[in-house]
Amino acid sequence: MTTTLVTGASRGLGKETARQLVAAGHTVWVGARDLRAGTAVAEELGARAVQLDVTDDASAAAAFAHLDAAGGLDVLVNNAGIAMWGLNGPDALAVFDTNAVGIVRTTEAALPLLRRSANPLVVNIGSALGSFAATHDPAKPASTVNAIVYGASKAAVSMLTAQYARAVPEVHFVVLEPGYTATELGGAPNPHGRPVEVSAATVVAAASAGPEGPSGVFLEDGEPLGW
Repeated sequence: MTTTLVTGASRGLGKETARQLVAAGHTVWVGARDLRAGTAVAEELGARAVQLDVTDDASAAAAFAHLDAAGGLDVLVNNAGIAMWGLNGPDALAVFDTNAVGIVRTTEAALPLLRRSANPLVVNIGSALGSFAATHDPAKPASTVNAIVYGASKAAVSMLTAQYARAVPEVHFVVLEPGYTATELGGAPNPHGRPVEVSAATVVAAASAGPEGPSGVFLEDGEPLGW
C-alpha cells in the first residue's frame, strides 16, 4: 500500500487530491498548518492528519519524524501554496517562502523516508504561469494573466523539480500544472475555472504512476508542458 502526504490539504485542490487518493487505495496523510482543521478533513476522508506548516523548519521536521514513526512515506505531494498580488517585499517574500522555499523544507525533511521506499515520488504543484512557453503562447490562458510574483515563484518550483531530479536520482520528481481551477487560492472563492475534481484527478494520476517515465518533467494533463 502506498503512503502519501499531501501538503496544504485542508481545503481546495489539496483536500480533493487527498479524497481521490484515499479512493485509489493510498494511505493518505493530510498535512495542514491548523491541526484541528486537518483532523476534521482526515476524519471526513478516511485519512490521517499531521500538523505541517511549510514555512516552518521545525514543523516540517516534526511532521516527517511523526510519519517515520508511523511507518514511512512513499509519495510527497507538495501542494501548499499561496497567491498574494501586492508588488512589495513582504508579499513577495511570503509567496516565495511558501511556494518555493516550502518545497525545499518539506522535500529535505522527507528525503530520508523516501529513500527507504521502493517507489519514492515527489509531485510538485507548479503552474503554467511559471512557464516561459505557456506565458508566451497566445493559445494558453497563462499568456493573458499578470501574476508577477506568483508566476516567478512557480517558475522556481519548476527549476527546483529539475534540480532535485538531477541531484537525487533515486527519487522520482515531477512538476504539474493542475489546470485553471475553481478554488479559493488568493483568499476569495473563484467561480471560474474547471471543477476541482478534474484538476485533482491529474495530481492523483501523477502520484499513482510510480517511478515509471522520465524524472524532472513538467506536465499538464499528463502531457509535457514547455518550460
